[in-house]
Amino acid sequence: MVFHLVGSNVNGWPVTFTNRVSPVVASPIFLSGTQELKKRYYSLTGTETCSNLPVNLMEGLISARIIPIRGYSSQGNTALFPTHTSNGRRVFCGPIKMMAPTNSSNSKAGSVKPITASSLGRLDNTLPSKEVLDLWQKADAVCFDVDSTVCVDEGIDELAEFCGAGKAVAEWTARAMGGSVPFEEALAARLELFKPSLSTVQDFLEKRPPRLSPGIMELVQKLKESGKTVYLISGGFRQMINPVASILGVPTENIFANQLLFNDSGEFTGFDVNEPTSRSGGKPTAVELIRKVHGYKTVVMIGDGATDLEARRPGCADLFICYGGVQLREAVSAKADWLVYNFKDLINSLE
Repeated sequence: MVFHLVGSNVNGWPVTFTNRVSPVVASPIFLSGTQELKKRYYSLTGTETCSNLPVNLMEGLISARIIPIRGYSSQGNTALFPTHTSNGRRVFCGPIKMMAPTNSSNSKAGSVKPITASSLGRLDNTLPSKEVLDLWQKADAVCFDVDSTVCVDEGIDELAEFCGAGKAVAEWTARAMGGSVPFEEALAARLELFKPSLSTVQDFLEKRPPRLSPGIMELVQKLKESGKTVYLISGGFRQMINPVASILGVPTENIFANQLLFNDSGEFTGFDVNEPTSRSGGKPTAVELIRKVHGYKTVVMIGDGATDLEARRPGCADLFICYGGVQLREAVSAKADWLVYNFKDLINSLE
C-alpha cells in the first residue's frame, strides 16, 4: 500500500510524505504536532481519526519533524533604553537595531529534533484536552519565557559567544535549563566565565539584534486583541530583553528579568540578586506576584525550560504550555499540559 500525505508548512512550502509500507521516506518538512497529520489523513481517507494509521507510518512522520527558522531583516532602531550601574546610576544604551520576522523565502531549516521511540507514548499532550483549551481561551494573563521561546537564541549563550566563551557557557545553560543545577549557581558560573563590560553589551546589541521565533508577533497581537495581558518572565537580562519587548509592544513594567551591574567605569560587577528571576523558583515567584497584584483568575506560562515548568503550581500558573519549536527538552515537555512546536497552533485555538 502507498500513502501520500500532502500539505504545507508555516511558510506555505509544499510538504509531501510517502509511505510504501515501511520505512517512511519524507522530503524536508514541517509537521505541527499530530493535529496536522490527522487533518491530512482525514482529507485522504474520510476517517475521523488516524488511530488505524500504521504504526511505522506514524513513527516515521513524527520522527521526521524539521522545524524551520525564518530569516530576519533589520527593522530600524528603538528608543534608548536604561540600564543601571552598581550604585543605581541610570545609563542609557542605544539606539539599538532590532530584527523581526520577515516574509522572505530565504528561510533556513534548523532545530532538527528526532523523536525516539521512547518518547512516542508522551506525544498525546500535543493534542490539548478540552480543559486545557478552556483554560487557554479564558486566560487573563499569558507569561512568556524569552530565550528559546520568544526568541530563537539563548541570550546569555549568544553574548558569551560574542565574548569568546560560547562553548563553556552553553554547557552551563543546558544544565540549568534541564534542571540539573540550581539556576542561581549556573547564572553566576556563566557570567564569571566572560564578565561582560557595559561597552561589550552595547556592542553586542548593535551587532547581534534579537531574532524572534516565527509567529510570536502574531500570537502576542492576537492575545492583546483577545483582552489578555502579556508578560515576559526571563532568567536573561533586561539589557537584552528590553529591545524584544519594544518590538512586541510589551511595556517595561510587564518584564521580569535579571539586571547586569556595572561600576562607573563600565566594568562588570555582577548581577542584581534581588531580582526574583536570579534564582531557582524565581519564575513562580514572579507569576504569583503578577497574579496577586492584578487579581487575575487564570494565568498561563509558556516556555521551554525547567524554570518555566516550575511556574505550574497552585497560586501561580494554571497552565504550562511547552514550546518545542527551538529546543525540545523531554524532561520538561513530558510534564507540560500542552506541547506545541508552532505558535500558529495557539493562534488558531483562540479563533
